[in-house]
Order: sequence, then C-alpha cells, then structure tokens
Amino acid sequence: MTITEILARERVLPELSGSTKPEVLEELSRLLGGTAPGIDSARILPVLRDRERLNSTAIGDGIAIPHGRMPGLTRVLGGFARSSRGVDFESIDRKPTQLFFVLLVPDDAAALHLKALARISRLLKDRDFRDRLVRLDTQDALFDAIVAEDQKF
Repeated sequence: MTITEILARERVLPELSGSTKPEVLEELSRLLGGTAPGIDSARILPVLRDRERLNSTAIGDGIAIPHGRMPGLTRVLGGFARSSRGVDFESIDRKPTQLFFVLLVPDDAAALHLKALARISRLLKDRDFRDRLVRLDTQDALFDAIVAEDQKF
C-alpha cells in the first residue's frame, strides 16, 4: 500500500483554522466528507470522536493520526492537514501537534487498517521530512512532498 492509494491532492489542507481538538476533528471530518459515496462529515465526525475517547491519536513529535473504521466505506481514505501554530491534541509527549494524517477504513478491513497506519507512521518518522511539512504552505507543495517521500519506501 502506498500513500497515493489513499491520499488525493484535494484531501490536503495546508492550514487548519481550528485551535482545539474538537475543532480539528470537525475540520478533518469535512476534509474527508463527500469523497466516497454515502460518506459525509456528519458520519465521519462521530467515528473520529469515538476513537479519540479511547486514547489520543497524537503519537508525539508533532504528529497525530486520527483514524477509525466506517461501515459502508469500500476503500481506505486518507487526508492530511497541517497546523503551523500547533494544537493541544493530548499528545503522549505533551507537545503541540502540527501534522495530522486522518484515516478511514472499511469496517471489515482490519489488516488494511494496520497497513495504512504503519505506512503513515513510517512516512512521518523522519524529523527532516516532518520539519519540511511544517514549513510548506500550499496544498500542491505538501502533496508533492508527501508523494516524493512515499516513493522512497
């Protein structure tokens, strides 16, 4: 699985306007809403909120991977958003989160879910790459950088 199989240019948001965790989850829901038949932001938001209630998806180093399983979804969907100022997303390292990779998977696709999470984690492991994503400020520049980095693996 590659990132380009789950991420499209139009699902890259160069700057989140939200400054709180609930606001960011709403924005991420809107980012993915309407990108698959019958999948709108009103259905996505509860999935992301429910997952966050279990434990924060902020994994440290300025990264969060909000994700969840969605009934009726037929393929893995991903989106990417950035907050240049950072958001308190209850990260394990207690630092602000700047890079958000949101992921939705079909309800019956546990293996795909794990593969997608692993691919995203691997992609964002490199500090120089993360720093570059924080500095880039256009949808095209962010998408192109993600694609180029993904091709290295």
